[in-house]
Amino acid sequence: MAKLKLSFGCWNYDRTRALMDGTVQPDGIDLNYLNMPVEETFFRMLRNQEFDVAEMSLSSYSVSLFKPDQPFIAIPVFPSRFFRHSCIFVNADAGIKEPKDLIGKRIGVPEYQMTAPVWIRGILSEHYNVPVDSVTYYSGGEEEPGRDEKLKLSLPPNIKVEPIGPTKTLSQMLLDGEIDALHTARMPSSFIHGKGKVQRLFPNFMEVERDYYRKTKIFPIMHTLVIRRKLYEENRWIAQSLFKAFAQAQKIAYDDLRETAALKTMMPWLLADMENVIREMGEDYWPYGLERNQETLQTFLRYHHEQGLSQRLLKPEELFAPETFEAFKI
Repeated sequence: MAKLKLSFGCWNYDRTRALMDGTVQPDGIDLNYLNMPVEETFFRMLRNQEFDVAEMSLSSYSVSLFKPDQPFIAIPVFPSRFFRHSCIFVNADAGIKEPKDLIGKRIGVPEYQMTAPVWIRGILSEHYNVPVDSVTYYSGGEEEPGRDEKLKLSLPPNIKVEPIGPTKTLSQMLLDGEIDALHTARMPSSFIHGKGKVQRLFPNFMEVERDYYRKTKIFPIMHTLVIRRKLYEENRWIAQSLFKAFAQAQKIAYDDLRETAALKTMMPWLLADMENVIREMGEDYWPYGLERNQETLQTFLRYHHEQGLSQRLLKPEELFAPETFEAFKI
């Protein structure tokens, strides 16, 4: 029997590379791995459903569940996780020395519904007493003008979001003081080339993020994997087949990071870093599956609802194909 041919949009990650080079092949599936930056994958999948399977912003996917057709269903594989305290940038002249100084300020976001800003706003609100509705958000392209929200939003009136001008970019506006701060996933070019005029809110972000993990045990999830719902409903078996394959690919990445014969990445003290991470977070510090991620997902979904992006509070199990909730045992 011929394998089911599926297109797959995803970036080039160490934890998925074995699927890209064919070392791991999902049972019954011929996977055409299209390597693209995340912004392109998300745009093409959300606007036109161009791929059978795709990496997807956790926030965008959650928003899509409130559309009448619910175009996607996810599996609990998380190709991107990221502590985001390092991703709050401020204008050096804006008088922002600590989180509470953000209140009343002008905050840039490439898109209000992006997963990274959802986590940032939630953390600032819950842990630093910066209410989500205490600032005005300005949305648009970070480095290129003309970026719009990929999904149409219906936000409550207390959430203030304004588009920036059609020729402006958030990176330059932050440098020029037209906005006071930026919540983003990508480091803005004005931080690199701004001669100190753009700074991080948390310069000691590693220490802050480590303390956050010790307090919450949360390693924030950014992206998940989605399948076109119609395809899934016609081939329910593919959810478990894909989940197994991604877990196998991740194991190869884990093993490569622990290799001592020769370094497989260009990080001189990788082994020391790995030992520190394992001491802090455990052997499987990047867990897949629903059970190990319940608290992280519950926290994200609570933030998503509190920020006006979910019409009701979703439960983690509502996000994923039920075939992935358990596996056979011998």
